Amino acid sequence: MKAVLSKEVGGPETLVLEEIASPEYGKNQVLVRVKACGVNFPDSLMIKDMYQFKPPRPFSPGGEVAGFVEAVGEGVTHVKPGDRVLASIGNGGMAELAVAAAHSVMPIPDDMPFAEAAAFMMTYGTSYYALKDRADPKKGEKLLVLGAAGGVGIAAVELGKAMGLEVIAACSSQEKVDFCLGKGADKGLVYARELDKDGMKAFSNDIKEISGGGVDIIYDGVGGNYAEPALRAMNWEGRFLVIGFPAGIPKIPLNLTLLKSCDIRGVFWGAAVARDPKAHAQNVKELFELYTAGKIRPHVSNTYPLEKSADAILELTERRAQGKVVIVID
Repeated sequence: MKAVLSKEVGGPETLVLEEIASPEYGKNQVLVRVKACGVNFPDSLMIKDMYQFKPPRPFSPGGEVAGFVEAVGEGVTHVKPGDRVLASIGNGGMAELAVAAAHSVMPIPDDMPFAEAAAFMMTYGTSYYALKDRADPKKGEKLLVLGAAGGVGIAAVELGKAMGLEVIAACSSQEKVDFCLGKGADKGLVYARELDKDGMKAFSNDIKEISGGGVDIIYDGVGGNYAEPALRAMNWEGRFLVIGFPAGIPKIPLNLTLLKSCDIRGVFWGAAVARDPKAHAQNVKELFELYTAGKIRPHVSNTYPLEKSADAILELTERRAQGKVVIVID
């Protein structure tokens, strides 16, 4: 089979496409014929050895896939060869075949395109866990989403609206803000690509102005110099959700949490799934109900063939994506 491999530490340019042996599968595992693979920020970190998990090389990036069940191992009863499925696999998805743990494999609706299925679980799973389980949202509260046009960001916009929140989408360009407004955001805010001290103060003031005084929940998928000014615009007893750090890991003055009696809450969806699979299963059920009702819909902004996987990851790392980038395998 063909697979995109990381054989040395580095950026997308270090990836190679090679013909390798098909992966072996065993008990409680499913072999998936990959038709689409979602591209996510952890893929860019993993090939640089900067992610929490460091798979042994050579490995293929790609943590979420959709396709047909090729074969099942002993003990697998909920899917069979030929079924249309999605799966969360950590890595190994940028390949024609991938092995998934049985519990991570889920049937998908017959009318759900593979590209949408491959763009579904990590973004909506992360954002739903963040908002439902970590943010304690109350209808009518104000939600600020940083990096709102990205994969997890636009999922947070849609889910926030579905939960009855007032959603403010913050992005690096008016084009991205307009995209978010088209996906249901109530208001939009453009921030500078780089923030100095004066820029941070201005950004905080802009948030307060557009929100009418402050926000109750902050969904931070950006980090860097954007985190502190956002926190300064938080209301009393607000909740700051730590999602990711494409702009760098921020240093937050903890006196702000005291002054606002607010919380900073980490969001580690992958670990939460492993620790409480029953809660995850319920969240997945609710997400598919929202999808069927038309309240959420993955926005696939760009697709690439397998041989262009490096370009797909680069689009993400350069923060050019609006929605999800997906590898499509014919």
